Amino acid sequence: MRILLNGINGHMGREIVRLAKEGYRGAEIAAGVDPAGRREENIPVSADFAGAETEVDCIVDFSHPSATEELLAFALRRRLPLVIATTGQTEEQRQKILDASREIPVFFAANFSLGVALLIELAKKAASVMADAEIEIVEVHHDRKLDAPSGTALALAGAIRSVRPDSAVRAGRSGHGKREKNEIGIHSLRMGNIVGIHEVLLSTPTQTITLKHEAHDRALFAEGALTAADFLRGKPAGLYDISSLLKSNR
Repeated sequence: MRILLNGINGHMGREIVRLAKEGYRGAEIAAGVDPAGRREENIPVSADFAGAETEVDCIVDFSHPSATEELLAFALRRRLPLVIATTGQTEEQRQKILDASREIPVFFAANFSLGVALLIELAKKAASVMADAEIEIVEVHHDRKLDAPSGTALALAGAIRSVRPDSAVRAGRSGHGKREKNEIGIHSLRMGNIVGIHEVLLSTPTQTITLKHEAHDRALFAEGALTAADFLRGKPAGLYDISSLLKSNR
C-alpha cells in the first residue's frame, strides 16, 4: 500500500513514517507533501501537490485545514482514496469534503482512536438513558493544538445532540447567569505535552456518571490513520469514519 503523506514533517507525519518503516499494515510512504519541502529519510518530499505525481494507492492527510481545498482537488483529479486526519475545518470545507466523497472514498474522522469511537457510542447511550442529566464535556490537549474545542469534543456533542435534538452546544462559560437546562458545555484546556483527554460528565441531583478516554501516545492516531487507509482499499466512493471501522470489526 503506497501512500502519499500530506504533512510528512509534522509530529504525526513522523509517527506515520516510523510505523510504515516497521511494516505496519503493509504501508509504504512513497512520497510526502509539506510546506517545508525538506527530504524525509530517502522519501521524496515536495512543498505542494504540484510536485507530488508519484504513483500511490492512497493519500493520508495530517496537515492543516488551510490545505483542504488543494488536497481535495488533487485527490479528485487522481481519483485516489483519501484519509483526512486533520481537524479544525470550517463548515464550508466540511461540505467540500462531503461533496468529494460522492466521487472518491474519503475517510474523515475527528479522532482516529477506536477507544474514542467507543466513548462516543457510550456517551450517546448514556445521554439517551439519563434523559434528565446535565452534560458537560472537558477536553485537554498539548499547548500546540490550534483548534478549540477539539474535533473530538464536537463529535461527542454532536452524538449527544442526535439523541437530544433540543440541546445546544456552549463552548466555554463566563460571566453571570444560570446554566441552561439544555446546554452541552464544552471546556478546552491547553497545557504541556498532553496527547489528548476527553471526558463526558452526566449529572442529576442524585448521581453522576463520568466517561473518560485518555490517549497515552500519539502513535495511537498514526495507527488509526494507516488502518483507515488499509480499510479504504477497494471501497466505493463514500464518506467513512471510525464507526465504519467498528462495524467492520463486529
